Amino acid sequence: MIVCVCNNISDREIRQAVEMGLSSMADLYKELGVGTCCGKCVSYAREVMHEHLEATAGAATTVTELRRTPADSVAA
Repeated sequence: MIVCVCNNISDREIRQAVEMGLSSMADLYKELGVGTCCGKCVSYAREVMHEHLEATAGAATTVTELRRTPADSVAA
């Protein structure tokens, strides 16, 4: 759903920005341009951001790690 019509910014883009570390309206303003024109989107953009921050705060961070067995310890 489009949150900021002036700059064509969706709720999905806001959630992705939160996942990349943005955590304030100032960040969204600077990085995405949310609220830089008419400003009517600011309250909803803030709501989307806070909901996603709360939803991801309790989630454990998944770390993907590649583990390789040393070549000399592999059974032939």
